[in-house]
Amino acid sequence: MTTATRSGPTPVRTAGGLLRHRDFRLLWAGQAVSSVGSNVTTVALPLVAVAVLDAATFQVAVLTAAAWVPWLLIGLPAGAWVDRLPRRSVMVVCDLFCAVAFLSVPLAAVLGRLTVTQLLVVALSAGAARVFFETADQVYLPVLLRPEQLPEGNAKLQATQTASYVVGPGLAGLIAQLTGAVAALVLDALTFLASAALLLRIRTPEPRVRRADRSRSLRQDIAEGLRFVVRDPYLRVLTAFGAASNFGLSGYQAVLVVFLVRELRLEPGLIGALVGVMSAGGIIGALVATRVARRCGSARALLIGGALAGPPALLIPLAAPGIGLTWPAVGGLLIGLGVAIGNVVKGAFRQTYTPHHVLGRVTVSMQLLNYGTIPLAAVLAGAIGARYGVGTAIVVMTAWQAVTPLILLIGPLRRRRDLPAAPAAS
Repeated sequence: MTTATRSGPTPVRTAGGLLRHRDFRLLWAGQAVSSVGSNVTTVALPLVAVAVLDAATFQVAVLTAAAWVPWLLIGLPAGAWVDRLPRRSVMVVCDLFCAVAFLSVPLAAVLGRLTVTQLLVVALSAGAARVFFETADQVYLPVLLRPEQLPEGNAKLQATQTASYVVGPGLAGLIAQLTGAVAALVLDALTFLASAALLLRIRTPEPRVRRADRSRSLRQDIAEGLRFVVRDPYLRVLTAFGAASNFGLSGYQAVLVVFLVRELRLEPGLIGALVGVMSAGGIIGALVATRVARRCGSARALLIGGALAGPPALLIPLAAPGIGLTWPAVGGLLIGLGVAIGNVVKGAFRQTYTPHHVLGRVTVSMQLLNYGTIPLAAVLAGAIGARYGVGTAIVVMTAWQAVTPLILLIGPLRRRRDLPAAPAAS
């Protein structure tokens, strides 16, 4: 069994909240610049495939799927390894690896050797690094912060990440309009280097991870995390909802750029602006999530977030040139609002509710399904788009997304005002 002696994080003053916490500010800044770069890539990589390499709809969908396939392939062992390794070191190595991967694209373009195959390899490589980084990040935050600070910390990180959904696509569209989509990937590589530099400046000592039972195998550690999730009524429902919701969200997002370019004939700059506006609701959601949870209860906040993230998806297929772009903008705003509220509440709940020695494995066990459905949805959306048209693919996926909040009504969530502080067995 892997255990960690968890010493209390460095005390911080209450005045000014986490803005006065030096190490949290460094973590926050690193994630901010990295998230902006990553969301430049979500638009820039498909634009490179479509505009530079003239890729087909299915190829673009597979490219989106490739970034998420690693969750299915290496997710579970990654969680077990993160519970055994220094988390900050894992995050720094992942940042450096991603920087090299994305710099290879403009280099290949300059040499005239860029292919769709290379884009797929880069997407897979960055996706593998993301598995380790996001798992380590979830486990590292409780090292820096006390339990009562986690909701504020998660809210700030979620707000910044959501803001990057607005800034990143806008930057990608602007850079692609001015200098070409390939140049936007250089910015992404630089943001990963900046993130690594900021993480290296954190001073808080990380609790030593020791192997309490040398006879336990990696497989046994993985099984422990899976059992914890499967047997817990709250984590089980949240995992199922996250998987179903991500299936719908990623399905229509995988072909959205193709739809906007080839069906609506929009310019790259307008595409970046629209995708950014569609994500703007997430900023508001992250800012109000803790207030909603306090006023309505954390369990009810999850239900509210689910309701906002579901039915408004039906507005997206109504997109049309001109004033008709209002429909996807409003739909995306409401979805972002609901997703952000749910992510903030769920993240803080998982970090305080789960025993710390198993948190990495529990996190990745949930993300295996949450993120594992993304490549499946992207490939399915691409297949539907190739066979029946990209508009049909968006209709199918948004219709699925609209009904996913019903999953949250299964189990104990609907009967509670607040989520529990610890598993009942404790």
